Amino acid sequence: MLEAIDIHADALKRAALTAGPAARVPNCPKWTVHDLVAHIALVHCFAIGLAMNRPAKPAPPPDWEDLLGWWDGQRLALREALGQDPGSPAYSPYPGFDVTVGDWTRRMAHETAIHRLDAESALEEAPETRFSPEFANDGIDEFLTYLAPRLGRKTDIRVTTPERTWSLGEALAEVDGPADDVYRALWGRPHRASVTGDLAPVEAP
Repeated sequence: MLEAIDIHADALKRAALTAGPAARVPNCPKWTVHDLVAHIALVHCFAIGLAMNRPAKPAPPPDWEDLLGWWDGQRLALREALGQDPGSPAYSPYPGFDVTVGDWTRRMAHETAIHRLDAESALEEAPETRFSPEFANDGIDEFLTYLAPRLGRKTDIRVTTPERTWSLGEALAEVDGPADDVYRALWGRPHRASVTGDLAPVEAP
């Protein structure tokens, strides 16, 4: 998962530099590329404090070049913070839920991967990025069994990929397809999965 953070952050940065800070992000219509980079840089900085059990209130610099440099520094610090024993307790912003360093590593891998897709959507010719079934299935599991409950999202859903099935609650919605597409569907990104029912109460806000 540490390697995944690096891979997807590098790809996100390449796309951001190519698109430019003023480019719109079709996956997140309210954002520019500058907004997207500020968000992921802030999240990475926030995760450092959580992994070290010292919550911080980061403030990304507004200038584009300064922001890129600041993010580079946060990425190095994030790797160091997440390089601890994965089982070490970390700060949890979710009342009633314990969190470990390994949880934050996994969370940042998937957070960065999804926002990589957002950055690439800002390009005139977006690459055909596809996540491996192993990574995408882990992302589905992380979303359904870890993140959604902590965010108070409903998980009355049945999700099926060629490799795995999740049956949670009353299954008011069903999603079926390749793991990569199901992963994107749960995050509200463009996908080719089959969806039955209303995904809105489940998908990422």
